Amino acid sequence: MSGTASVAVANRHDDALPASASPKKLSHRQLVGILGVIAGAAIVTLTGRLLSLGAADLEGGLGLSVDQGAWVGTAFNVAIMFIGPMTVYLGGLLGPRRVLLPACTVFTLVSMTLPFVRSYALLLALLAIAGLSSGTFYPLTLSFALRNAPSRLLAVTLAGYAMAIEGAVNLAPSLYGVYRDRLSWESIFWTSAIATPVMIVAVWYGVPVSARPPGKAPSFAGFLYASAGLALIYAALDQGQRLGWWHSRVFVALFASAAFLLLCSVVRRLRRPNPLVDLPYLRQWNTLILALGIFAFRFVLLATVVIIPQSLAIHGFDAKQFGPAVAWTALAEMALAFAAAKLLNSGLDSRLLMAGGFAAIAVACLMNAELTSAWFAGSYFRSELLMAVGQSFALVGLVSGIVLQAIVSGGLSTPHRALTFSAFFHVVRLFGGQIGVALLVHFLAVRQQLHAYLLGLHVQAGDWVTDETLQRLTAVFVDRSSGLAAAAAGAVAVVDAKMHLQAYTLAFIDAFRLMAWVCVFALLLIALLRKPPLTIGDLARQTSSGAPKEHP
Repeated sequence: MSGTASVAVANRHDDALPASASPKKLSHRQLVGILGVIAGAAIVTLTGRLLSLGAADLEGGLGLSVDQGAWVGTAFNVAIMFIGPMTVYLGGLLGPRRVLLPACTVFTLVSMTLPFVRSYALLLALLAIAGLSSGTFYPLTLSFALRNAPSRLLAVTLAGYAMAIEGAVNLAPSLYGVYRDRLSWESIFWTSAIATPVMIVAVWYGVPVSARPPGKAPSFAGFLYASAGLALIYAALDQGQRLGWWHSRVFVALFASAAFLLLCSVVRRLRRPNPLVDLPYLRQWNTLILALGIFAFRFVLLATVVIIPQSLAIHGFDAKQFGPAVAWTALAEMALAFAAAKLLNSGLDSRLLMAGGFAAIAVACLMNAELTSAWFAGSYFRSELLMAVGQSFALVGLVSGIVLQAIVSGGLSTPHRALTFSAFFHVVRLFGGQIGVALLVHFLAVRQQLHAYLLGLHVQAGDWVTDETLQRLTAVFVDRSSGLAAAAAGAVAVVDAKMHLQAYTLAFIDAFRLMAWVCVFALLLIALLRKPPLTIGDLARQTSSGAPKEHP
């Protein structure tokens, strides 16, 4: 497409990208505001990841049982899920500044209090408040950044957003390893307490006050029903594997309550639609395909978030030891995200960038499927470099595709459409991650049990290989044990541990192969995407050319 044609195409869609949504110049205030809201997305991502990594140490520090500790992360994440749809209401009614400043302040104060809490009930309550306050960061981040970044800097803004999210996810293990060795588990909360005030200053300086919508404030009842229903489903998914899914009364109660509340929200929507929500606007082909793409990306992201750490943790490696395996990915992703932005500015179709990213992830997962029980953190360095390329290109391509869809479909033309679009993908992102975790954990458990059973068929008492192995191990342990029976028991324990290690290794291999198949599914989705009438490069050239804008 030539430069003149690009400008013509962009002009034809100018009604979807009003001047207020894409300023020609970037002022210092706008730059600080954009950096502030992007930092917010990184802060809440890092907090959730550190809380997950430090769950065991937190349980030990507070003397919690396993069942009690299981609800610690759930309290935080369910609150984030709850506040997501509510942020549409709050953001449309009050504007981003009036929501973010109080939320940041509350999150900072709670983060400063959490290190001193020793009561389990108070801990859950404060974590829920932390989730409610920080959960507003995500839905308001991208919508504000896109409406205040010039078109020529749109790709860089997307790269910065991707870098912040990916960097927070993959640097967290190394950071927590330092905290645990040199400080304490309380540092996971001090990180947020120190970082969030910087965001407060950026939001105060760079995010302007929005005009309140005229007329009477619309009802929030529909939002409340939907938010509560989605939050309960999230809690059910988060606890499902531990509770035994449908065999648990708690799981059934959570799911049934969620279904009832979501039904109430649907009835409320039909009887009295809320003007701050434009659900019919979401019924578009590319919007739905891109939402499935978010699900796929969040699932394959678990290769570095779950599979690699667990494959090393079964050897006794902690966060400090397996951190370098994923930190290497984060450092490479920071450079690769901006390389992806450069490609987008040059006119590359975002679909090709997405496809290249998912293809690279698939190849990296197949490389990791060569896993053996002898692998250590350094064994992943080669494949993780390719994984960094894939994750960066896939995420930047995916986000740019979502942004282009918002632009060409008029998603940035009005605040309520922008917030509806942002909140929809925020909910999809959260559910994509949680459904992915629930499926992967269940998959690993089932595959480990299957491989343990199959291996057990070949390790039977009376088999000459098994008996000879046990006799040799018993001879080794006999001098270190209280008697022959104890030595024999020690030999059996060693063989059992080796079998479990091999069973887990085979399960991880299956998981990596599953990730590769999900990438194939994502490539099929990309093939179904309709080509957008303009690219990020077209938008950049539109701004730089200074072409006059046409209005319908």
